[in-house]
Amino acid sequence: MNLRHAAAVLVGSALIAVGAAAPSSSSPSIHSVPSRSADTSALFPNSGLAQFAAAFTRSQAAPEMAPPGANDWACRPSAAHPRPVVLIHGTWANAHANWSGLSPVLKKAGYCVYALNFGAPVGDVFKARGDVPESAKEVATFVDKVLDTTGARQVDLVGHSQGGGLLPRWYLKFEGGAAKTHRLVGVAPSNHGTTASGMASLAKSLRVLDTTARMAGPAAKDQTVGSDVNTRLDVGGDTVPGVRYTTVVTRTDEVVTPYRQQYLVAGPDAPVDNLTLQDACPTDLSAHLGIAYSPVMYLLVLNALDPEGARTATCLG
Repeated sequence: MNLRHAAAVLVGSALIAVGAAAPSSSSPSIHSVPSRSADTSALFPNSGLAQFAAAFTRSQAAPEMAPPGANDWACRPSAAHPRPVVLIHGTWANAHANWSGLSPVLKKAGYCVYALNFGAPVGDVFKARGDVPESAKEVATFVDKVLDTTGARQVDLVGHSQGGGLLPRWYLKFEGGAAKTHRLVGVAPSNHGTTASGMASLAKSLRVLDTTARMAGPAAKDQTVGSDVNTRLDVGGDTVPGVRYTTVVTRTDEVVTPYRQQYLVAGPDAPVDNLTLQDACPTDLSAHLGIAYSPVMYLLVLNALDPEGARTATCLG
């Protein structure tokens, strides 16, 4: 086992260990949008993390499998939802692990939903490890396939962590994605890098960040505060004209730290909505991985994709 695979195993073991507890029996289904009668404040903090870990465990048997509701290549966008939604997973995750909650919610709401795997060899369960600029090229190829197949002019991008932050922003700015994208919704996005609760800064101070990158993949280094990728990406502002941006951030994020690094500053012809999960539901304590399975997050994303049909997001749905 080489160093990279050893690091991957350690990360995966940690994910499974912290998420081993089963979700509460009162938790709403991960395939449903919260209703007025579903009190999501009853969710205990780690329920979303347990769901993430369960989906990750399933994906080990088939690392390339799509999440439920995604990659129906016969789907054609409707007049109500004319843009396909492309889901972009986070670092060391994969499409099935990251999106088995949100994908079927979007499909049920009438969207054509697509999810790619990137940043690692086919068959590797731990993806999104490669250089962010190279992964952006994979996103570009996938988006082109979605547009060619569906006949749509633009997509909406929804991403988690790396997949909602540096990666799609690089695609928009340097890979021609702005003309093909109407909106970017970043869930717990790594927009301006992270200290990883101080560990990345410590590794940098100890001059072992390059060693860490060799084990964990270049994407880890790319997402640290002050990285070359961050520096290049932030020149000229956070946004590109013509794209609408939404961030969905949790104050309890323990990975992209400090959490305020996730917010974006609007630019000319590029409006930004910076949303915080606890403003909608103070008792939703979902952290970095658990937010991917938060019913409150589902509704915030649905509202961002369809502002005309938006509902007030609260703990009661």
